[in-house]
Amino acid sequence: MFQYCPKCASQRIKFEQGKVFRCPDCGFVYYHNTAAATGCIIVVPDNAAAPPASADAAGQQFTGQQLTGQRLLFLVRGKEPATGKLDLPGGFVDPNEGALEGLYRELREEIGWAPPVAENTPLENIFTLFASFPNVYPYKNVSYNTCDLYFYVVAPGLREQELCLEKAEITGIRLLKPEEINYEDFAFTSTQKAVRTFIKNIALS
Repeated sequence: MFQYCPKCASQRIKFEQGKVFRCPDCGFVYYHNTAAATGCIIVVPDNAAAPPASADAAGQQFTGQQLTGQRLLFLVRGKEPATGKLDLPGGFVDPNEGALEGLYRELREEIGWAPPVAENTPLENIFTLFASFPNVYPYKNVSYNTCDLYFYVVAPGLREQELCLEKAEITGIRLLKPEEINYEDFAFTSTQKAVRTFIKNIALS
């Protein structure tokens, strides 16, 4: 990432242990630390007549064979990396944000929807964390190591026409039943692992 030391312009700067830049001439040190990122599995009924989503229904927990008659919402990426591949709504956590606040913001930005939250209800009562995997996100010749945190939320009655996609980044959505999912279509290995984990260990446990 650095060909010259940002402090003294030395060409002797080195990248060590896959995570730290050190300059032997001026002592500059920069840790290229892991970034936090989120993804959310949104489960919606396979029923156009389902009642609208409500704050009471959001955050519902799964028990038993609960993916019967349900679909999972995926985004079609509209930019690199992995243009045209499937992804989950979510993204990087901004400075001074917690993971849940970052996820809620990303949902609003990417799809124009987030689960209804009753006044004074903490977000940890709405979203359920179920997995975390490492990932590498290449962007403009820089590879960002990320720690991807995966959550799920139940969205009864959510309809495609309610969504307002961030057109610069998303070209469409797919509402897929578990048996319709092709895991090779996912943009990132971490997302593929998360969806497999959700279907095997959470929704169908």
